[in-house]
Amino acid sequence: MKYYIIAGEASGDLHASNLMKSLKKKDPAAEFRFWGGDLMADVAGIQPVKHYKELAFMGFLEVAKNLKTILKNIKFCKEDIKAYRPDVLILVDYPGFNLRIAAFAKSLGIKIIYYISPQLWAWKEGRVEKIKNYVDEMLVILPFEKDFYRKHEVDAHFVGHPLLDAISDLKPIDSEKFKKENGLNSKDIIALLPGSREQEVAKMLEIMLSVRPFFKDYQFVIAGAPSLPKSFYERYVDENVHFVSNKTYDLLRSSKAALVTSGTATLETALLNIPEVVCYRSSRISYEIGKRVVKNIKYISLVNLIMDEEIVTELIQNDLNTENLVKELNAILVGETRQKMLDNFEFLRQKLGGKGASDHAAEIIING
Repeated sequence: MKYYIIAGEASGDLHASNLMKSLKKKDPAAEFRFWGGDLMADVAGIQPVKHYKELAFMGFLEVAKNLKTILKNIKFCKEDIKAYRPDVLILVDYPGFNLRIAAFAKSLGIKIIYYISPQLWAWKEGRVEKIKNYVDEMLVILPFEKDFYRKHEVDAHFVGHPLLDAISDLKPIDSEKFKKENGLNSKDIIALLPGSREQEVAKMLEIMLSVRPFFKDYQFVIAGAPSLPKSFYERYVDENVHFVSNKTYDLLRSSKAALVTSGTATLETALLNIPEVVCYRSSRISYEIGKRVVKNIKYISLVNLIMDEEIVTELIQNDLNTENLVKELNAILVGETRQKMLDNFEFLRQKLGGKGASDHAAEIIING
């Protein structure tokens, strides 16, 4: 079968690449054409039509400023799908773009699979009507999403979370060896995951690194984003602040705790069993707009949303300050709070249903 896959972000590239591996196991003659990243390219053996780095416009203001480029990409994508004529179109999250493509592909009679639901339960719930009208199979990765779609008369399949697949495939790590290979000293590590976009990373690192004077027995290591050059991080590096690039999982597994910007990384950190503090700060305008459009959501981190309780502390906007960071980081480095968080991470893994999401999704895509 011919598969056309659209993933517009780094996390989509990871999950789509694992799905492609599962599709190839079940359909060895599978052909792929895709929008995505390097991980998908490694599986398919060809380069993406468009790399997600060209597509990653986040936030209200950034989308508005790049609207002309976004519309141009949508037009090009439609023409490319029409020329390729896939048997199946697989859409991976990225709703603003993908739902427009779904409507077009439906008019061509192409089977449409949506893998990894947009967060319609948080905002733009009205988009469920587009899912009902254009999507043949909705494959969700969070347990509460199946109930959300059932409420809207959509029979979604909960396939499990693909991060469990990615993490279960990791080889054991020697933390001391990791430190030596990456030029780190012997102190315990506090990992910093400040995000992936330049403006966001600069803002988050400034506040994250403000805690340094209170943790002199630790070294801080920044998880470098593949989208940013090494030179960007050099202004933050000194004898006790380091950075590693494209080694986030190994860094986390070698760390005592982490400060993590809200997003998929909060869940990755928890599944790797590393206590964390979740950090979030955006521009005042974007935050005020967001508060008005996001409804019925008590938490910003996936960890807390899945568990439906605050098992990791979230420091948001004005609450994200040096004093609160020091207090929460101290609490998870040693003692009862740390152990309670680790116990809750075990419950989280159970709730997500174990490994096998990619194979389960591939089975549904191929067999219906």
